[in-house]
Amino acid sequence: MTVTAPTTDTSIDKYLQRRRRHYWLLAITAVLTLCSLIVDVATGPGQYGLGDIVRAIVSPDDAPRAIAVIVWEIRLPVALMAIMVGMSLASAGAEMQTILNNPLADPFTLGISAAASFGAALAIVLGVSLFPAASELLTTLNAFVMAMVASLLIWLVSRLRGVSVQTMVLMGIALMFFFNATLGILQYVASAESLQQLVFWSLGSLSRASWSKIGIVTAALVVTLPIFFFAGWRLTALRMGDLQARALGVNVGRLRLTVLLCSSLLAATAVAFVGIIGFIGLVGPHIARMLVGEDQRVFLPMSALTGALLMSLTSIVSKTLIPGVLLPVGIITALIGLPFFVSLILKSRREVWG
Repeated sequence: MTVTAPTTDTSIDKYLQRRRRHYWLLAITAVLTLCSLIVDVATGPGQYGLGDIVRAIVSPDDAPRAIAVIVWEIRLPVALMAIMVGMSLASAGAEMQTILNNPLADPFTLGISAAASFGAALAIVLGVSLFPAASELLTTLNAFVMAMVASLLIWLVSRLRGVSVQTMVLMGIALMFFFNATLGILQYVASAESLQQLVFWSLGSLSRASWSKIGIVTAALVVTLPIFFFAGWRLTALRMGDLQARALGVNVGRLRLTVLLCSSLLAATAVAFVGIIGFIGLVGPHIARMLVGEDQRVFLPMSALTGALLMSLTSIVSKTLIPGVLLPVGIITALIGLPFFVSLILKSRREVWG
């Protein structure tokens, strides 16, 4: 009697097949992001051919001098800043949602962006410096310091006895309202010139991008992303709940503090240079979660790539939606993210009420 092996795929085969699918999705998203970057560089007031743009990027010495200057001094820094900021905000949002176990958590909804805006307003309206010996980067450093202060306040609340992750989220929302209120006071007493600068900054703009700023945002990513990857399995375990994570040997309190500070560093650095960019940190991780699930080994890079792609596409839309007018990217991301935010609220309501 001959026993035939079952023809169905084994669990290992299904796992490997799923992993290959995830890697293909990562590769496709990376290619789309690269294509969007090239289109972003090619988009602008001057009508240059795509071939000329690519030649100026790859070999600037062989391209016409005018095109090379426009590409390398104006368009490419803006396009790369969009990519870096999108990666930073989406990565920060992904890990905040993980450690707080809340689908609505991101730097914008937790008040970190509002705190950064308040710090910038102190510099623009009152000329107050929160960082010693700051002059040229006064606005940027103030925004960074206040964003980190907001993150530390959220963490300090988490150290109180009996505080849950939901309380941390509520604390972040309370900070957002508080800093928005103080920002309103500064707007009320600001001069016409200061008010114009503040409004422009709070709407979010990539127009002030430079190679030095791109280097700083990239450095923040280089520092934080390896920490996230090293803690990948612990973050995946945390999604099963605090008790299960502790049973697997995870120091939940230390993990939350480390990830919260690193996420805040990413968000604060991005917001300090480009202003308030809402919903990228919310939408990017959710799209990644729908594509590859919760495994941090693929969820984190997919979140970063998705955020970069969304931000790059937003940069293109901001230049083409109204010909001759460069719209603030914060407006575009809000228009894109608001319907998604409402759908998440409705989904959470259905889960609660059945």
